[in-house]
Order: sequence, then C-alpha cells, then structure tokens
Amino acid sequence: MLMQQKQNAGLMATEFMKMSIRTPPRLLELAGRNLLRDQALAISALEELPTELFPPLFMEAFSRRRCEALKLMVQAWPFRRLPLRPLIKMPCLEAFKAVLDGLDALLTQGVRPRRCKLQVLDLQDVCENFWMVWSEAMAHGCFLNAKRNKKPVQDCPRMRGRQPLTVFIELWLKNRTLDEYLTCLLLWVKQRRDLLHLCCKKLKILGMPFHNIRSILKMVNLDCIQEVEVNCKWILPILTQFTPYLGHMRNLQKLVLSHMDVSRYVSPEQKKEIVTQFTTQFLKLCCLQKLYMNSVSFLEGHLDQLLSCLKTSLKVLAITNCVLLESDLKHLSQCPSISQLKTLDLSGIRLTNYSLVPLQILLEKVAATLEYLNLDDCDIIDSQVNAILPALSRCFELNTFSFCGNPISMATLENVLSHTIILKNLCLELYPAPRESYGADGTLCWSRFAQIRAELLKRVRDFRHPKRILFCTDNCPDRDDRSFYDLEADQDCC
Repeated sequence: MLMQQKQNAGLMATEFMKMSIRTPPRLLELAGRNLLRDQALAISALEELPTELFPPLFMEAFSRRRCEALKLMVQAWPFRRLPLRPLIKMPCLEAFKAVLDGLDALLTQGVRPRRCKLQVLDLQDVCENFWMVWSEAMAHGCFLNAKRNKKPVQDCPRMRGRQPLTVFIELWLKNRTLDEYLTCLLLWVKQRRDLLHLCCKKLKILGMPFHNIRSILKMVNLDCIQEVEVNCKWILPILTQFTPYLGHMRNLQKLVLSHMDVSRYVSPEQKKEIVTQFTTQFLKLCCLQKLYMNSVSFLEGHLDQLLSCLKTSLKVLAITNCVLLESDLKHLSQCPSISQLKTLDLSGIRLTNYSLVPLQILLEKVAATLEYLNLDDCDIIDSQVNAILPALSRCFELNTFSFCGNPISMATLENVLSHTIILKNLCLELYPAPRESYGADGTLCWSRFAQIRAELLKRVRDFRHPKRILFCTDNCPDRDDRSFYDLEADQDCC
C-alpha cells in the first residue's frame, strides 16, 4: 500500500513538472475553448469571433462532434477554402455530415452571411498535422506570415465563377465497397449536381468491380482529371469498358497502367480491335506528359499503334516488365513524341536476342534531355553493350543510370565506366556485380568481389572521383531481394 502511494505521488510530481514547463494557453485560446462548452454562446458569437480562432475552434468542434456549432461555423467560414481531409481521418462521420449540412444551407441561401468567403471544400490529401500547424500559426499571430509562405493551391480554372462551391477530391478505389465517408459524400453530391462542381485531379483504381467504378466516373467531371493509375489485373474486355472514359480525360498529364492481361479467350483479331479502340483514345489526350505501362501484355506487337496516337512530347516513358518484339523497339526509336524524354525506364524487358541498334537510336534522340535511364533486368549481354555506349556517353544531362541484373563481365563493366566518366551530372550509377564475382555454383565469392571493387575503384579514380557507384548482387536467398554495395564501402547499402 505504501509503495503504491509513493508511486502515485511520483506520478503526480511528474505531471506537475510537465504542467509547469508547458507554455500557458493564450487568453484567445481559452476563450475559444469556453465557447464550445456552451454551443448556444458559440453560435451567437460567430459574427464577432476573431478570424484566427476559426481553425482551432473548428478542429475542436469536429473532434467533439459539436454538430450545431459546425453547421454554423461552415456558414460563417472566413476563408476561401476549407481543407477537411485531415480531420475526416478521425472516426467522426456525424461531424462530417454536419459540415455537409452547413454547406447545404449555404447553397440554398439567397444571400450569404457577411463573413462567409467559402468557395472550396478541399478533400485532397495534405500532411497529417496540417490543422495543428495552421491553428498554432494563427493562435500565435503568425497567420499573415503563414499565408505568405504557403504554396498556392491550384484551383479548377474550368469551373471558376460558374458554381458557388467546388469540391476537390482524390479518389482511391481499392476496396469492393466504398468507405462510409466517400459513400456519404457521393450521395450528397449526386443530389446537388446543379449547385456544385466535383473536381477530381487524381484517380487511383486498385481493385473494385467495374460497375461500381462506372457509377463513380459518371459523377466526376472527367475533364478535371490530371493523374490516373489503374492497377487491377484487368483483362482486355474490361479495359474496353474503361476506354471511353479515358478519352474524356482531356487534361490528363500522367497515366499509369499495371497488370493488364490478354484473356486466352480473346482471338488475335479481337485483340487487335480492342487495342485499336484503346490506343485511339490517346489522340484526345493533348496534355499527356508521363506514361507508365507495367506488365501490360497486349503491347507485344502493338506498340506502334499506341505510339502513333501520341500527340504530345512525353517527359516520362516507362515500359516495364512487358514482352516486346524487336519491331516494337524499332517503332519506339522512330516515335517523334519521345524526343524530349527526361525519364526512360525499360527495366524488365528481355533484350538478349535483339539488336540494340534501335535503343542506340533512341538514346541519340533523347541525349539532350535525358536525366534518368533504367535498363535493369533486360538480360543485356557483353556482345550487345558496345552498341549503346557511344550514345550513352552523349547523354550529358543524365544524373541516374541503373543497369542492374544484366549478366556482364568485368571487361564490359570497365568499358561502360570509361564511357560514363565524362558525364559530369551523373550522381548515381547502379551496376551488376560482374560475372567473375560468382563461383561455379552461382554464389557470390566475397573475396573475389572485394578484389574486383578495389580494381574498379582504382581505375575510376584515375579519371574522376565518382559521386556514387553501387554494385548489385543477385537475389539473396535469405532475403529474396538484392543487395547493393558501395564502390568505396564494405557494408550492404540496403
């Protein structure tokens, strides 16, 4: 008993010390907290409430589910934008509905309250502690400085002035059913389509029945979408259902497609027709700058159809873990839309039995702009490497070059390094451990690997001091992944 009393006394002393060193709350903060204890008083005081009290008071009201206060705070909101996303990560559906009720009142009122400047309900992702930082900045009189230093948030210029309210949202469709917040929001939007504009700039489809996806896409202004990622293991017939919506995304800047498969029940004629339906939609994408296609099986023998429909100069092209024909590579090297590439990623495309002359031509075309080049796991062998080295050595803007997973010898690696030496912007180089580093059974010989690295370091330093060169060993059986080793250090860098 005595021991328990001593422990309690110790805890109380600790708490007292903590309280004594805390910064005492400002009178303004205390006044705001007291207001929420009396909702009627808070509601009557909104017209006179200092602007800097709105964010902390709103955050408090949301977490405590003070629904009546929330409704009226929304109607008196003195800022143009209400960034609600960080708050709805808390389990407060009741509070979220109260905010929507407050917006309803704004939309149906003929005249807005005097203080209200609200035009945007922002449900896009921001940092987790956004509201806390914002509230503290205002509470300590830093509002004007915070406002000056804050990056401007892009609006939706296509709807400026047309509707009294714009709702910004990022859609992540990853479950079979929608979460309760999104269900609530979409139902609310559907009933008020003539009074507001739903703007979605980022759309991710990571797993959901397509009939659900279709109903959501019908509610969104497709012209607003700027980034789309589809990673669903769709077969071609399902892709054809998505294709018409893609064609309406005329401001699309980034498209990511992963794991698109060709059903074994689709004939070659049907495949060609479906691919044609899909690729012709690219004729309408006048803003596309970044194209990522990973494990997309229908590209084999059809890459020319896609490339011929590109109408913009791409900044990023990633075709990874796909099967391509040599003719596909040739069409790629001749495509006018790739001449200003900054990023080229062809990792996971087997090139062992192909001529690399098309890749050489491609590198020559993009030499003036290319900053990132990834040729990992292409199974490029010694006899092929020389074809691309002269073009590689002219990529003077290159800052990252990755060549892991290609079975090359020490002599070939030295040749590659002698060509990259003159690339002054190159900050990171990743190479496979040469074949001589492995024993007859395929396991890494550590003593030999260390000797090879020492030899390479000496030769490289004769020409320049490398910023960073890493060597990649084959997959480690214990970890089922690769290990990377610095040229100058002994430790595993991963």
